[in-house]
Amino acid sequence: MNKVGLVLMLLTLISCSSVTIRTDGGEENTQAPNVEQQYTYWWWGLQNSYEINVRESCKGQDVEQMQAVYTITDSLSGLFTLGIYSPRTARIWCQELEI
Repeated sequence: MNKVGLVLMLLTLISCSSVTIRTDGGEENTQAPNVEQQYTYWWWGLQNSYEINVRESCKGQDVEQMQAVYTITDSLSGLFTLGIYSPRTARIWCQELEI
């Protein structure tokens, strides 16, 4: 395999992805989230499941946006462990209180 093919294969293996859900249908919030937590998954993400109480995370405030992310750090962790350890990251944005 040539170097270009190897680089393309590695880039494919360590790609990032995200799923974003907005409660109001607005545009994606790109500011820092109020809550960011990494969750542990095993065997390419097939083992473990989590439920996140977003109302509890926002301490009673309304939730503006939720996002499930497979970051570059998550991807590299999965690559180096051959998929045995495959973390994922959850992000939550809370609505600002209006005064």
